[in-house]
Amino acid sequence: MFHIRTQPISRRHVLRAAGAAIALPFLDAMLPHALAAPSTFKSWDKSNVVKPRMICCYVPNGVNILDWVPADSGAGYSLSPTLKTLEEHRAEFTVMTGLGHPASPGGHSGADTWLTAANLKSKPGADYTNSMSVDQLVAQVHGKETRYPSLQLGDMSGTGGAGHSHTLSFDINGTPLPSENSPQRLFERLFVPESAGDRELTQKRYVERRSILDDVASDAASLNRKLGVNDRRKLDEYLSSVRQTEKQVERLQSWIDRPKAEVKNTGLQLGSKPGDAHDRPMWIDVMLELSYLAMITDTTRVITFEWSREAGGYGGGGENHHELSHHGGDAGMLAKLAVIDKFHLSRLGRFLTMLKSTEEADGRMLDRTIVLYGSGMNSGKGGEHSPRNLPTLIAGGQKLGLNHGQHLAFDPDKHPPLSNVLLTMAQKMGVETEKFADATGTLPGLVG
Repeated sequence: MFHIRTQPISRRHVLRAAGAAIALPFLDAMLPHALAAPSTFKSWDKSNVVKPRMICCYVPNGVNILDWVPADSGAGYSLSPTLKTLEEHRAEFTVMTGLGHPASPGGHSGADTWLTAANLKSKPGADYTNSMSVDQLVAQVHGKETRYPSLQLGDMSGTGGAGHSHTLSFDINGTPLPSENSPQRLFERLFVPESAGDRELTQKRYVERRSILDDVASDAASLNRKLGVNDRRKLDEYLSSVRQTEKQVERLQSWIDRPKAEVKNTGLQLGSKPGDAHDRPMWIDVMLELSYLAMITDTTRVITFEWSREAGGYGGGGENHHELSHHGGDAGMLAKLAVIDKFHLSRLGRFLTMLKSTEEADGRMLDRTIVLYGSGMNSGKGGEHSPRNLPTLIAGGQKLGLNHGQHLAFDPDKHPPLSNVLLTMAQKMGVETEKFADATGTLPGLVG
């Protein structure tokens, strides 16, 4: 059943009594579009897996930065109007302002650079060049122990186009990794057992693929002797991708006969569709529920989730999220943008509650799960699409060494790199490195 509302509650609605007025917190009923019924999925009481996990959640088009940035900083900061949506979780997250991607071109290429910090114009003669995303750096460490080294989720399947990516994940060569947008397909991939016949066919495909890769490598070696310096470089980059594919096929073969985790689909709204505004809350929720199940069963430890593509997105009531990001300082458009921002944070808050409510051997699931949330662009005071002062929030991971309950404010004019956050996350996930992209070090204040 769906709950249909024709008249939403105003976000400015107040409770009045005895001459006093109290503003309401953000409610689902303030959304200007009919909503699907809430999910009936129930989180697990306990987890038997005590491993570090990481999920990166991306929202497009920036935010209403005026309502996002807190007025003060430090541990005793006051939550901004938008961040009040997460008030019950304030001890579990850190909001960071002033950080950015100095090399990013800005605009709607934010998803392409959010986890890579790449200069997309760095290679002479090339229209687009990306680099490895931090999730794939982490997946190189943890992917050896899980069925899937990482999962890529989004509201559009595939990779999209250069500069308007439908994925947040890029391999060692900067090649985009396709995302999945169907809850049904994702559940089947993660948890539905394959028959003996299916496994046999899968094994046959892997063997055939290995044979093709071997032939490609042999032909490439012969061709290499006939090429000039530049073409040899290009060929080497291609062969590097081939070698990565070979390794992937090898590890997939090793998992064919291992049973998948047993998970029932009870309460999961697997039929929800990302492109339907009516389904939107339900679709975000179920993709986060499946992410939770993938992590709690140790099917993967690394997930990226692009909640909506850049230059698109849910706006409620027929409004276009992208158009609202070009607000030009218009108060009405900024107010609508703030409603969308609060809607997104309400879904994040629900996810954090699930992680908090799940006990592990030495704490809560949230304590070993790093949750990065933000956008790769800032729609600014006037609607400019800047890679500076990116809206960024990180939650969880306190057992991994992260400090929370604070606002870390940095000078946006100095353009400190968001990569410092990404490097910090990688280290806390067990990656032994002192470098990532343009990071100058780990982020002061975020770690003890």
